[in-house]
Amino acid sequence: MHTFVPPHRFFPYLTWTEIQAMPDKENVVIIQPVASIEQHGPHLPLVVDAAIGTAIIGRAMEKLDPGIPAYVLPTQCYGKANEHWHFPGTIALTAQTLMAVLTEVAESIYRAGFRKLVFLNSHGGQPQVLEIVARDVHQKYEDFMLFPVAAWRVPHEGRDLFTEKERELGIHAGDGETSILMHILPDTVRTDKLVCEYPHDLPENSLLSMEGAIPFAWVTRDLTQSGVLGDATAATAEKGKLLVESMSDGWVQLIQDLHKFQQPKAWRKSVPSAAPVPSLA
Repeated sequence: MHTFVPPHRFFPYLTWTEIQAMPDKENVVIIQPVASIEQHGPHLPLVVDAAIGTAIIGRAMEKLDPGIPAYVLPTQCYGKANEHWHFPGTIALTAQTLMAVLTEVAESIYRAGFRKLVFLNSHGGQPQVLEIVARDVHQKYEDFMLFPVAAWRVPHEGRDLFTEKERELGIHAGDGETSILMHILPDTVRTDKLVCEYPHDLPENSLLSMEGAIPFAWVTRDLTQSGVLGDATAATAEKGKLLVESMSDGWVQLIQDLHKFQQPKAWRKSVPSAAPVPSLA
């Protein structure tokens, strides 16, 4: 059941007595991968996002210093994927449902005595949902530290592997995701059905963009007929391995930082009498 995650780092393999007796639980890093089951074109399986997030954190756990306590929860495979709902096979939760699930998972982790929880997100359609949950749960439990982090946002060396066009527009089932699947689950890639398709009818010479500073709302079929946004024909297993190794190194670095992190608490400090008090108006 642990798939890519080393057994000794898989949270469900612990017993309740081991969790009860665990020292310094406040600084143990608990990681909840959050993904999606959704279409990824004619050449990739529905499980892409879940597989990538789990594989990257699993590889990071293999590399992590044994002295740093960190455990991975089972991947939350279903996510907010309604942008893909026109394509058969996509399973989509509403934002409200996903928020409720993640909130209750977080509260369960808090009740067990842990105080550091990472939402590792590997699906582009839901980062805002995870950010809302993290903020709301921290507001409710002030000593609970939550970290909504996109899987691809850690430092890594993948940028030079792709063309400029792919870096800008290849956001779904293109070179990057296909390359990683060729490396971690090669038997699931239909290499005879690789697609290169970039978004259609994007506004030119406009402040508006697909996912830039000023985005417009879209569903996937607005932009692509195949369900692909990118060039899967350029993918290779070698690039996939480089991506997984580099991104997992980034996650090792991040987990080290999370283990040391302590929540800022400016509210506990006395305010000098000469300093103006910020107005709430």
